[in-house]
Amino acid sequence: MRAWAVADPGPVTGDPLRLVHRPVPVPGAGELLVRVRACGVCRTDLHVTEGDLPVRRPGVTPGHEVVGVVAGPADAANGFAPGDRVGVAWLRHTCGECGYCARGAENLCPRSAYTGWDADGGYAEYTTVPAAFAHPLPGDLDDVALAPLLCAGIIGYRALRRAALPPGGRLGLYGFGGSAHLCAQVALAEGARVHVLTRGAAARQLALELGAASARDAYEMPPEPLDSAVLFAPVGDLVPVALRALDRGGVLAIAGIHLSDVPPLRYESELFYEKEVRSVTSNTRADAREFLTLAARLGVRATTHAYPLSAAPRALRDLSAGRFDGSAVLVNDLSQSS
Repeated sequence: MRAWAVADPGPVTGDPLRLVHRPVPVPGAGELLVRVRACGVCRTDLHVTEGDLPVRRPGVTPGHEVVGVVAGPADAANGFAPGDRVGVAWLRHTCGECGYCARGAENLCPRSAYTGWDADGGYAEYTTVPAAFAHPLPGDLDDVALAPLLCAGIIGYRALRRAALPPGGRLGLYGFGGSAHLCAQVALAEGARVHVLTRGAAARQLALELGAASARDAYEMPPEPLDSAVLFAPVGDLVPVALRALDRGGVLAIAGIHLSDVPPLRYESELFYEKEVRSVTSNTRADAREFLTLAARLGVRATTHAYPLSAAPRALRDLSAGRFDGSAVLVNDLSQSS
């Protein structure tokens, strides 16, 4: 098969990804072989490719928003049959034995492993996934529409819950890419007033089209104090900006796996009055099930831009440069061209 590999982590303006030939992966015990049909392009893929995250698997194939079909092995015991459409997400493995797993916090498991970082992901013709971490997918959405839900949607949902938004509350979203525009739809459907603060004019326009009450530059103040905020942009300089925008008792959730350094915080203007800062670490399978069910009920839809999988480096460059709103999705054309 053909697959993209991170040959030399570095800026995507260079040549960190290489298209390589590899054997079709052999699934291990309890794993499924999945033929990739589409794979979303996540900012975490960018961090893996550029080396912001430490190398866990040399030459790894990125991609963890995978929509595909089960190519084998599958049987009634693992809940899947050949030909079933299946989703492969970021969280790939947890130990199931530690105290974190025992209390339902498997996202904090010290032995957790991740698709497209610890194991090869979906920028390829085929990938594998443990059956226990594969997600059945609803039949009413096409592959491209579903792909961003499998990470951008799930992590946005967990970040929204971590932000402790009160009913009918005022929510600020800093950055408005793949995850934020899905998070916004859930918050709006649940009755929140949403204020978007982001650098891109196209992203601000999308926010208003989706129903945001306002859309301003990331460093501006929203038109009213916020009960909660979520920082999606991996920009540490925005942490004090967001904290100043919070009302008394407000909560800031930081959604990214990577964040540039946070500048010193002023206690009186940025932390006093019981303001809180919370990080967000991956997600649980329960988060994924809850979000996918909720998204189907609420009609959450990703704004997508399709690229051929053969153009994965271009999609990552466009993501890095902020050239599109919503989410990019790679559609597998490698099988036809190999």
